[in-house]
Amino acid sequence: MSEKSGAVTFKGSPLTLVGDYVRVGERAPDFVALASDLSQVKLSEYAGKTIVLVSVPSLDTPVCDTEARRFNEEAAALGRNIQVLVVSMDLPFAQARWCGAAGIENVKTLSDHRDEAFGRAYGVLIEELRLLARAVWVVDPEGTVSHAELVAEIADEPDYDAAIAAARKAAAQ
Repeated sequence: MSEKSGAVTFKGSPLTLVGDYVRVGERAPDFVALASDLSQVKLSEYAGKTIVLVSVPSLDTPVCDTEARRFNEEAAALGRNIQVLVVSMDLPFAQARWCGAAGIENVKTLSDHRDEAFGRAYGVLIEELRLLARAVWVVDPEGTVSHAELVAEIADEPDYDAAIAAARKAAAQ
């Protein structure tokens, strides 16, 4: 498993990412994460759908809160063939609490805290913090990544418009 030093920063300080970052044109790796009810969820369960896969450090931080709320709003207009998954290292109970308080209904939160399977498979596990870097992928119905954005500064938001446009395009093909 590779490590990439300085791939992202937090308030200007370089961090090390573990794993190989998944790029456009690559097959989206399957992974297992936990839903808020502690059930195991695999990416492969969404085969045939377009997936917007969002990686955030923690829903209990202002930027992650804003990002997840924005994707929740966008998801409401995307239709049934597009699923938004928000993955973090937060415990499933914390994710459930946050979703309830924020009124999140259109995205599904998944916890990678147990095995780090998602973070390692997608190359976004921050070695120094044991959190996930901020990134967004769009996976087409055939399982190929059609959009990928690794946000260079953890405190910055992703390009929402590019991700949503890529999801709509993938779903229309």
